[in-house]
Amino acid sequence: MTVERLDHVNIVADDLMGTAQFYAELLDLDIRLAPPPLTPENARWAYDRNGQAVIHINSVDCPRRFDREIVSGPTGSIHHIAFRCQGFDAVEAKLKARGAQYSASEVKANGLRQLFTLDPNGVLLELNFFSG
Repeated sequence: MTVERLDHVNIVADDLMGTAQFYAELLDLDIRLAPPPLTPENARWAYDRNGQAVIHINSVDCPRRFDREIVSGPTGSIHHIAFRCQGFDAVEAKLKARGAQYSASEVKANGLRQLFTLDPNGVLLELNFFSG
C-alpha cells in the first residue's frame, strides 16, 4: 500500500453556509453540493482549482458512516490543517478586510511565508506560500 496524497478534511460545522462562505471567500474554493444521499441542508464540499474536493463541510446533524461525539471548538488531537497556496498579499488583505485574527511568519531558509488563522469552527489553518 502507498499513500498518494491527503484526500480531504471533514469539518463539522454549527453554521454550514457560514463555514462554506468562509472557505469560498478566503481561499477561493468552489463550494458545491455534496453527492447524494447528502443534501444541500447537511453538506457542502469545497473544491480546489484542480477539481479536488479538499474540504467536506457537514452540518452537526449530517448522517455519518462512522458516528462519534462531535464537540464544537478546538479540534482535539488535530492541531491544524495546512494548505499550499498562492497569493500571500491577496489572502492577507482578505483577512484584514474580515477583521480576522491572524499571524504571519517567514521561514527564509526555504522561501516560505505563512499565515495562520481560525475558521468559524475554531479550526486552525496554516496557509503556506512558497516563493519560486
